[in-house]
Amino acid sequence: MPERRAFYVVFAIAAALVVPAAIALRTIIHPAILQPSSDNSTPLGYTWSLLLFVVPIGALGWWFACRPDLIFPRKAFWRTIAVLAPLGFLLDLLFGNAFFIFPNRAATLGWDVPATGGGIPIEEFVFYLTGFMLVLLSYIWCDEYWMAAYNVPDYKAAAEGIPRIVRFHFASVLLGVLLIAAAIVYRKCLSGASDGFPWYFIYLVCASLIPSAGFFHTAQPFINWRAFSFTFFLLLLLSLLWEVTLALPYGWWEYRRDILVGLHIGAWSGLPIEAVCVWFAVTFTTIITYEVIKIWKALGTRALEAFFGIRK
Repeated sequence: MPERRAFYVVFAIAAALVVPAAIALRTIIHPAILQPSSDNSTPLGYTWSLLLFVVPIGALGWWFACRPDLIFPRKAFWRTIAVLAPLGFLLDLLFGNAFFIFPNRAATLGWDVPATGGGIPIEEFVFYLTGFMLVLLSYIWCDEYWMAAYNVPDYKAAAEGIPRIVRFHFASVLLGVLLIAAAIVYRKCLSGASDGFPWYFIYLVCASLIPSAGFFHTAQPFINWRAFSFTFFLLLLLSLLWEVTLALPYGWWEYRRDILVGLHIGAWSGLPIEAVCVWFAVTFTTIITYEVIKIWKALGTRALEAFFGIRK
């Protein structure tokens, strides 16, 4: 099937980029360490850096709002944000302090949101909201304009005959279990710090695994995989610029070492492998949620019937 081939091509492109990059980065045995020249080298740096998301959102949002033919995607966009943003906020409130620390408070406004384990800078919540919005707007722009030749033009016709949206995908569960097992083995046997546990990686796998296990069968033919790949690589590029050159060297945020796999990129300020994986998880979860919502609305049935095939 063309959709399945396009899905595999995404991973082939990623492998062609990641493998040589990993080999090159592994040659850095003694990485250089940045020494800030002041205790406050980046006043409000984290706050202003949010423009990396806000400005593209403004441009793409203007394009989106000016397209009167995209009423259906617009409704699906806002429904997706209404689902994911509160969920992201809740997870940050519960686990933010378990995964991260924020040593350079001068890089933020100093406005903390009460959370489990202490206050979290308000910038973190803006980061979550704008992250979801940029992922989705980038995908929609590609799907409806830049790579529109590969989208599904008529969702109602394409969704006709789908018995139910929720369909168990065993391969997703198997892959998730294997990834979690590999992370635990690496942490305990190969990382040199066996006392920790890779909770953050497990969290990312589960965040992608849950929607994939239930919805991948149905959503796969509807996802524009070329648009997906563009979105993923765009967000990964922005993330690396943000974390490698700014956030980690200047202490805007740091990862708690005891909850990581233990695989770090020394040449990039000790960037953990989870920082690369997170954008695949976010992109996948956001886009699959968006496509599932579009399929549901195209079916024109109640939620129980659309998702589980249960008629009232």
